[in-house]
Amino acid sequence: MASSSAKAKKPQPDSSLPYELPWVEKYRPTVLDDVVGNEETIDRLKVIGQNGNCPHIIISGLPGIGKTTSIHCLAHQLLGDAYKEGVLELNASDDRGIDVVRNKIKSFAQKKVTLPPGRHKIIILDEADSMTTGAQQALRRTMEIYSNTTRFCLACNMSNKIIEPIQSRCAILRYAKLKDQEILKRLLEVCEFENVQFNDEGLSALIFTSEGDMRQAINNLQSTHSGFGFISADNVFKVCDQPHPVLVQATIRACVKGDVDVAMAKLTSLWDQGYSAVDIVVTFFRVVKTFDELPEYTKLEFIKEIGFTHMRILEGVGTLIQLAGLVARLCKMAMKPELFQP
Repeated sequence: MASSSAKAKKPQPDSSLPYELPWVEKYRPTVLDDVVGNEETIDRLKVIGQNGNCPHIIISGLPGIGKTTSIHCLAHQLLGDAYKEGVLELNASDDRGIDVVRNKIKSFAQKKVTLPPGRHKIIILDEADSMTTGAQQALRRTMEIYSNTTRFCLACNMSNKIIEPIQSRCAILRYAKLKDQEILKRLLEVCEFENVQFNDEGLSALIFTSEGDMRQAINNLQSTHSGFGFISADNVFKVCDQPHPVLVQATIRACVKGDVDVAMAKLTSLWDQGYSAVDIVVTFFRVVKTFDELPEYTKLEFIKEIGFTHMRILEGVGTLIQLAGLVARLCKMAMKPELFQP
């Protein structure tokens, strides 16, 4: 989920951890300087870490971009050796109903702990948007009563699922997707530490399949290395089990030429390989989005049609006919108007 900043040294794997640990945990950053991306937001957290006065915080963003890692790094910086006694973490896998808020969270907030001067206990609520509304309502008063000694840090995918009264009590930080260059830099560092053999196409495939999710990228890297020993594009797509972008690109090129027979043959081959309609249409979108051979206007029209098809598939119509209709409409856009004259 993270990579070193330009000023910081490369993050080393923690030698105290067991060798069998997944790489995503083995290379998880422990200081804010090592967290990659969202530099402005990380800088705000660094200021909070230096001043020591941590407000209630909500961090929202997509999975795998460093939300929970950032909170833990901030807690380490604020509390130092008192981290274990001064931090309570509850995840979505824990029971977090009203009883937990009234008992577990409240008892931790009341507990006396020796902390560095001017520091507060920290309660981390990961996946906070999955808490029930009743539990969130019960949390409101707890946050106010114990604010002198305890601060809350909430991580969530969508901040609008947190009730308004809690949002108004917190500083809201929003994390964006990680850039390709940031993911690439981190993957290169992990490959160097683990002596992983790779080629440029393999790394590009890892970045393509991750879609800005560092956790996904590192997990796919480890899976491909374990399965094949070499990181190439074909090996990555075998492990990730996604439609190969080269096949999808060939389909798009046939659509641009208006060659519906070739486009349908390519689409049918993808379908026969067992990929679901959602996998295929999502790969269509990701390929078209970065397809430089298309004029801008055509690209926008293609994306609009792919979006409508995606919507229908998500509503339950995930059939080959639905995908064939998409291909037909894309081919029709590329055909010249005189072909339709009687």
